[in-house]
Amino acid sequence: MQELTHYIGGEHVKGTSGRFADVFNPATGEVQARVPLASKEEMAKAVAIAAAAQPAWAATNPQRRARVMMKYVELLNRDMDKLAEALSREHGKTLPDAAGDVQRGLEVIEYCIGAPQLLKGEYTDGAGPGIDMYSMRQALGVTAGITPFNFPAMIPMWMFGPALACGNAFILKPSERDPSVPLMLAELMEEAGLPKGILQVVNGDKEAVDAILYDETIQSVGFVGSTPIAEYIYGTGCAQGKRVQCFGGAKNHMIIMPDADLDQAADALIGAGYGAAGERCMAISVAVPVGEETADKLIEKLVPRIEKLKVGPYTSGNDVDYGPVVTAAAKQNILGLVQTGVDQGAELVVDGRDFALQGYEDGFFVGPHLFDRVSPDMDIYKKEIFGPVLCTVRAGSYEEALKLAMDHEYGNGTAIFTRDGDSARDFANRINVGMIGINVPIPVPLAYHTFGGWKKSVFGDLNQHGPDAFKFYTRTKTVTSRWPSGIKDGGEFNFKPMD
Repeated sequence: MQELTHYIGGEHVKGTSGRFADVFNPATGEVQARVPLASKEEMAKAVAIAAAAQPAWAATNPQRRARVMMKYVELLNRDMDKLAEALSREHGKTLPDAAGDVQRGLEVIEYCIGAPQLLKGEYTDGAGPGIDMYSMRQALGVTAGITPFNFPAMIPMWMFGPALACGNAFILKPSERDPSVPLMLAELMEEAGLPKGILQVVNGDKEAVDAILYDETIQSVGFVGSTPIAEYIYGTGCAQGKRVQCFGGAKNHMIIMPDADLDQAADALIGAGYGAAGERCMAISVAVPVGEETADKLIEKLVPRIEKLKVGPYTSGNDVDYGPVVTAAAKQNILGLVQTGVDQGAELVVDGRDFALQGYEDGFFVGPHLFDRVSPDMDIYKKEIFGPVLCTVRAGSYEEALKLAMDHEYGNGTAIFTRDGDSARDFANRINVGMIGINVPIPVPLAYHTFGGWKKSVFGDLNQHGPDAFKFYTRTKTVTSRWPSGIKDGGEFNFKPMD
């Protein structure tokens, strides 16, 4: 069995805490590796190395830092297949999904190549008599990120890419469920020219998280995961005087208007609801057809599409629509919520509870589920299921559909499918959700815009990637400069008084 390491000071370092977590092959249920869980002392060692290395990196001009990012993009493209295979092996998602995971992270790195422009300050000449004013964006110092299992390539790059481009050192605490790709990403960054100690990977659990939160040297913390943990990290980190951005859970609604192209809407729901086994914070988990006729027709179109979905291991290639969920515990949680939905009176139109895959009986596979006539008081509506389960809530009107999305405690993403521009414009303007799709089922912004939700989906003032990332990973310093004019006389400067 493979024993994984930390990546500290440019070297693979074995864990010394004596504590390990199992890394499973989700398709077979077998343990394929062990990952060390860092102690407070191991984290402190990484922080000390980062603190020693960071000043020289911050003093490197932005253009040279950008060249490291340019080389990194080249290396990511070179190793795309290798990264995707390692990601699929530990996470379970299909190879196309895994490659997409890497690609969306790579796009943020491409954006970071613009660091020289993005880090420019402002200048005012003649703000007063003989006075100039200018601002500078300067690195925070040592920064850290705590990333989830569902995007083990993309989200780490969303964090460490901007942090490094701004001149910071970065300590990554990835999910212990699929840690191999983050280790590979750190190796590639040093191959691209990043100095040792600037990007380090320290694996761990809550002990490592708390070590990050309470370490006085670490200036900022980023997190993506569940809302309860997001609240804990945000509250604790802020109390320690850190800059913190945390992204939590989601329950994304897609409203289907009577005038929508229902074939287009059904196809969108299949990809957005069941892709990556539903393990995405931007998955559509609630379909809201407006009107009984719209709902009936939508269900009629969804059922055969869902029944044709192919579930299997990533090794089956492009013939598979989605793979297993990440752990046995995740599978049991999904199936438990499905049973709760049945018990609370929802109509289970497509039942995937008995799904079994020959030869992979011990894998963490979950069949696709479709609920109809779900009501807002049901647990399957209120909670984030994070699995291949689509809930249909029928709305009698556009206003009722809009209210459903607005009243939910989560506000990550939402979408509307319609042919009416007025409805779409009204929806975009009124909805209290952070990312909006108009005939687009998963409205994840591109790298040069920012990613982030509203309500209990986010804690903090700034979003991920885009311009907000460069604000988050820098402090603004404003300089007011006055140079008194003088007349040299006999070797002396006689300074004139100024108004």
